Amino acid sequence: MPIRVLVVDDSGFFRRRIKEMLNSDPRLEVVGEAANGAEAIEMAVRLKPDVITMDIEMPVMDGIAATRRIMQSHPCPILMFSSLTTDGAKATLDALDAGAVDYLPKRFEDISRNREEATKVLCDLVHTLSRGRVRGAAPAVPRPVSPAPRPAPGFATPASRAAAVARPAAPPPRRGQFKLLAIGTSTGGPVALQEVLTKLPASFPLPIVMVQHMPGSFTPAFAARLNQLCAITVKEASDGDVLRPGTAYLAPGGKQMLLESQGGRQLLRVVEPETGQTYKPCVDITFNSIARVYPSQTLAVILTGMGADGREGSRTLKQGGSQIWSQDEASCVVYGMPAAVADAGLSDRVLPLSEFGHALALL
Repeated sequence: MPIRVLVVDDSGFFRRRIKEMLNSDPRLEVVGEAANGAEAIEMAVRLKPDVITMDIEMPVMDGIAATRRIMQSHPCPILMFSSLTTDGAKATLDALDAGAVDYLPKRFEDISRNREEATKVLCDLVHTLSRGRVRGAAPAVPRPVSPAPRPAPGFATPASRAAAVARPAAPPPRRGQFKLLAIGTSTGGPVALQEVLTKLPASFPLPIVMVQHMPGSFTPAFAARLNQLCAITVKEASDGDVLRPGTAYLAPGGKQMLLESQGGRQLLRVVEPETGQTYKPCVDITFNSIARVYPSQTLAVILTGMGADGREGSRTLKQGGSQIWSQDEASCVVYGMPAAVADAGLSDRVLPLSEFGHALALL
């Protein structure tokens, strides 16, 4: 049975374009179109779609309000279409805060200049989101979520997932065992990051480096929002930042973030990506650089996300003596990146999202 999709946009031209793209994939079927948020709510109840694509700015009721209402009454994976401007980033963070799980640029040229490739990205993402976990509407406190478009994820087999859960947990880390906390995540990551970081005290003893798949226009707003909510300091990383305890550094979108040691100080390098690199920023690239500086003194955490980015970097860290923690399947929006790490036998601990903050606060 094909995946049933409801398309919501006030532009008839854009609705037709999305419908044509989605219906070109035999796995998908557009079952309805809505021109505003109020229509979307009514059609979500009546049609019970598997996935909804949602515009943000619409008459009568905007996409943010509609998403919140739908997630309160009939939770469903919602894919936002967003502008990649600074204002668009803020609006998308608010919309995803309301309960949506991912977004794509509204200008398909920002996905790919090849129409067939853009269509494939859209269809693969809708297919993936239909299989993911959805949450109810967020509370009134701002909670940003916004991952960037990515290739299709890898999913763990039932046997490998059971093995990951059954694997004995690593002994509780000793205080002072680690010098750095490194976190990698993708789809659903910003909500997960907020859940983790808001539980850390201002006196948290380690610096934190974070890689979230997100474009460059989004990371400043996301870092600023986290900084407002957390007791620790959160900032978008800048080239030359010296690591400080109790500070979390978010990799800038569209760049690569590396860790270096110079003159007894550990500092971050923010560099342009090389041709052919899929993820910008990339968890593997950051983790591999960390392994050269803190091969045995890093705690690496892999949270919800599509694909397998972070697996090879975690492998390198693990080989050096560092520990790897990964999020469990039940609490992931998409069990891709954590599954890749667990399936490879790299996870020392597999935890539900709700337990990470408390466990890390004991370091």
